[in-house]
Amino acid sequence: MRQLTLCDGEVAGAEGFDRAEGFDRAEVVPLHGEAEEPRPARGMRRAGRLLVACGLALLPWLYVLATGLPATATAAHWPVAWVGLDALEALGLIATGLLAARGDRRHALAAAATATLLVVDAWFDTTTAAPGGDFATAVAMALGAELPLAALCGRLALRALRRPA
Repeated sequence: MRQLTLCDGEVAGAEGFDRAEGFDRAEVVPLHGEAEEPRPARGMRRAGRLLVACGLALLPWLYVLATGLPATATAAHWPVAWVGLDALEALGLIATGLLAARGDRRHALAAAATATLLVVDAWFDTTTAAPGGDFATAVAMALGAELPLAALCGRLALRALRRPA
């Protein structure tokens, strides 16, 4: 942390500052102070506990799914699902890029959502691909495009959160 510190003599000798204007002594003000995080509001704490409870309640459901789902399935709208997912990714990448290029801090929201979509796409591409060439293509897309883009979006989102407002 860098701080700007001036003593009384430096302030008194500075041009444009004279004691008649009310500048009697220097004050040390940290440029980037380490402020304590305020305690979350009661509603936020309740929402947090509710979300944790819901996440824990899903754990037994994972077992039910793992043991009860069929090994294969046919989806009636398979192309719509994949085109929709890729369209959301394209929209997210465009929005993140435009917001980041403008210096708008809201790019962090678009970046976080886009990173999530890209990881989900890589996961489903690789886990639903047929063995052989389809699987190799899915892995190549995941490692060559989707996961690196997800990492970039994640980095953008985290950097924006660490930057002071």
